[in-house]
Amino acid sequence: MKSRYLFLYASGLTALIYACKVQTTTTVSTTTTTTKTETTSVARQADKDEALPLAPFSTVPLTPEQSRQAFVLPPGYHMELVASEPMITEPVAIAWDGNARMYVAQMETYTQDADGTGTKEAKSRVMLLEDTNNDGKMDKSSVFIKDMVLPRMLLCVNHELLVNETDTYDIYSYRDTNGDGTADEKRPVYIFGKVAPGNLEHQRSGLVWNIDNYIYQTVDPIRFRYTNGKLVPDSLHSGSNGQWGLTYDNYGRLFYSRGGGENAGSGFQINPKYGALEFSDAYDEATFSPVWSRISNPEVQGGPPRLRPDSTLNHFTSGNGQSIFRGDRLPADLVGDYFINEPVARIIRRAKVVNRAGKTHLENVYQHKEFIASTDFFFRPVNTYTGPDGLLYIIDMNRGIIQESNWTRKGTFLRGKIDYFDIAKVNQRGRIWRLVHDDFTPGPKPHMLDVPAADLINYLDHPNGWWRDNAQKQIILLGDKTVVPALEAMATGRQHAIALGRLHALWTLEGLDAVNKSVLTTALLDTDPQVRKAAIWISERFLRQQDADMIARVGKLAEDPNFDVKTQVLLSLGVNKHPQAQQISQELLAKNPDNEMLKRVRLSLDRNEDAKKYGMKLGSFSAPERKLILAGSEIYKGMCSPCHGGDGMGLPTNAAPALKGAKHVNHDRDFAIRILLHGLKGPIEGKTYPSEMASMKDNSDEWIASVLSYIRYEFVGTSARAVKGRQSAVVQPDEVKKIRDAYASTREAWTIDELEKNILK
Repeated sequence: MKSRYLFLYASGLTALIYACKVQTTTTVSTTTTTTKTETTSVARQADKDEALPLAPFSTVPLTPEQSRQAFVLPPGYHMELVASEPMITEPVAIAWDGNARMYVAQMETYTQDADGTGTKEAKSRVMLLEDTNNDGKMDKSSVFIKDMVLPRMLLCVNHELLVNETDTYDIYSYRDTNGDGTADEKRPVYIFGKVAPGNLEHQRSGLVWNIDNYIYQTVDPIRFRYTNGKLVPDSLHSGSNGQWGLTYDNYGRLFYSRGGGENAGSGFQINPKYGALEFSDAYDEATFSPVWSRISNPEVQGGPPRLRPDSTLNHFTSGNGQSIFRGDRLPADLVGDYFINEPVARIIRRAKVVNRAGKTHLENVYQHKEFIASTDFFFRPVNTYTGPDGLLYIIDMNRGIIQESNWTRKGTFLRGKIDYFDIAKVNQRGRIWRLVHDDFTPGPKPHMLDVPAADLINYLDHPNGWWRDNAQKQIILLGDKTVVPALEAMATGRQHAIALGRLHALWTLEGLDAVNKSVLTTALLDTDPQVRKAAIWISERFLRQQDADMIARVGKLAEDPNFDVKTQVLLSLGVNKHPQAQQISQELLAKNPDNEMLKRVRLSLDRNEDAKKYGMKLGSFSAPERKLILAGSEIYKGMCSPCHGGDGMGLPTNAAPALKGAKHVNHDRDFAIRILLHGLKGPIEGKTYPSEMASMKDNSDEWIASVLSYIRYEFVGTSARAVKGRQSAVVQPDEVKKIRDAYASTREAWTIDELEKNILK
C-alpha cells in the first residue's frame, strides 16, 4: 500500500510532497510561518513486500480537520471529531452520565511552558458537553466546575459527578440542581485529609466502577465501595498498580499500565485484592515493546538510546490511557482487544488478550505497524474509552510538550529539542475523537436517568458493555429491591439472557446485597465458565463464614475444565482456614503440578496474607528475611538506639551519626558489614563525633546480619528484592561470613576513606 501525505498549511493550503531521505533537515517557509521539517528513512512491513515510508513531520499546528486527515488507519476505518478547541482545552479524561452527557476533565495549567510555570494554580475546569442533535458531535457546552487544581479522576453516579484533583486524596461529589449546566452543590464523599505527595504524573487515575461493584484507582493501595452516598475504602494489602490509565474487560479483569516504567500493561493476572502477580513473559518484550510511528519522534526523554537511527521511538516509554474495547458498533474482532496509547510515538497499539491455561498474555495484532497512527506532530493520545454509541473514543491533548516540567529542565536532551522545534507554546488545544467503521452506524443515545430500575434490567445483556455497566450501576444506586425477582430469573437463566446478561444480573444482585445461596448454586453450574467463575467470586461472602456446604459446592469446580474457574477456586479458598477448603486447595495444586498460573497464585496469596499481618512493606519479604529483620529490630532497640536514636535520626547530643538515609549504609551492604564487624572512627561527612563505633565482631554472623537487615529496611528504605542492581535490604549471614573471612587480619576500626579505597572485589 503506497501512502501519500498532504499537509494543508494555514498559508493557502500549500501541498508539500517530500522524497524519502535519511536524516535530512530543512527549513520550509510559507507566506505566514516558518517551520522545521524532517524526512527520514523507510520503515517496512513485517512481510517486507512493500516499503512504508515515514511521513515528514511539521511543527505547524494542524486544524481539527487537517488533524483528522493525518490519521493512518486500517481500511474501512475513519475518525470523526467529537469536540475540539475552543470548546475544550487540555482534556485528559471523560465520563458519561446515564443520558450520555459527557464530562471532560481539563488540566489547563499542565506544562504551559518548558519550566512548568503556574502548573499548580487553581485554573483548571471540568466541562459538560452535550450532543443535542444526535450527530455525534458535541454542540453545547458549559463550565460544570471551575477553579480546580488539575482534575484527574471522574465518575458519574446517578445525577452526581465524583471528582478528584491533583495533590489531594479527597474526592467530592458535584451536582447541578437547577439544570443550568453548572454544579451548584458540592459535598465530600471521601476525605483523607492529607496532601498527596509525588509529581503529578505519579498520582492516581481511574476511579472506575468495576463489575464487582468496587471502584478502583491506580497508584494508591485502596479501592472503594459507594455506600449511602460515600466512598467506603477497602485496603489492597499488597499495594495497587499502574500510573495513568485503568480499564477492565467484560468479566472484571483489571488492566493497569506504568508509563514511567516503560510498561505497556500490568496487573491483569489476578484482582489486586488477592495480591500482586506479574509474569515477565505476559507479553513478548521483543515483539510487544517496540512501537512503530509514522513520523520521526525527536523530542524523546532519554535521548538517542530511546530512538532508532530514523529518529522514531524504539519502544514504549509513556504507555497510558488503556482500554478494553467492549462496544458493538465496530467490527466484532475488536471486541475484547486491548488498546493503549503511546503519545510520544503518536500511535495507539491494538493487542489481543490471550488466555493460556489461566495465564493472560498480550499479543500485538500487527508487526512493524500500529492500529492507529498519526502524522500530526501534536497528536497526543492520553485516554481511550468505549462510548455509549458503541464506538472507541480517544482523548487527544494535541499539544507540544507531553511531559511534566520535572523532566524538561534546561540542559536535558528533551529541553534541547523542545527549544529547537519551539513547541512549548503549542498548548490550550485538545480534541476528542471517535473511531468509526464504514460498515456500521453509531448506536442510539441512552436514557438511563430518571427511569425506574425495572426499565434498566433489559440493558444488562445489551451488546455494548457501556450500557451493561451503567445499567448495573444505576440499579444499585437506586437501591430498589423490587427488581430482585427479575434479576434472579435472569441470573439463573429462567429469563432468557445471554451469558453476559446472566453475569451482570449476578453482580447486580451482589451490589444490592440480595444474592442468595440458591442463585449462586445455580450459577456455579452455569454453562458459561465466566459465570461459574463469578459465582465462585461472589460466594466468598458465604465462604468467609466457614459455610461447609458452599465450600463443598465451590470445591467441586476444582475439577472444572476451564483454568479461569480453577484459578478462582484457589483464589477464593486458598487462604480459607476451614480444613475442607485447605484440602481442596492442596489437591487442586497437586493435580495440576505443571500449571504456572496456579503455582504463582498460591505464592501471591501467601504474600498477601503476610502483607495483611505485617504490613505491605514487611510483608513483601520472605519468612526467613522477615525473621532477620524482626530479630534485628529487637537488637537495635536495646543496643543501638541509645546512640543513633529510635527513629534512626540521631540524638540532640550528637553521640553518633544518623542512620536514616546514611549513604554508607545504603551504598553497599559490604560497607555496612565492615563497619559493624570492625567499627568506624574519624570524621563522617566532615563531622566528628565524641566516640567511635565499636567493633561487633564477637557476635555471630546471624546477629550482625539481623541488625544490618533491620537498619537497611527501616532507615534506608531498600526494597525486598534487588531491582536493576539495587540491593535488597536484607543482609544474609553467609554474606557476613564472606566479609569476616576476607578481612580476618583487620584489627582496628575503619575510616570512611579506608572503606571507600578498600572495596571488596
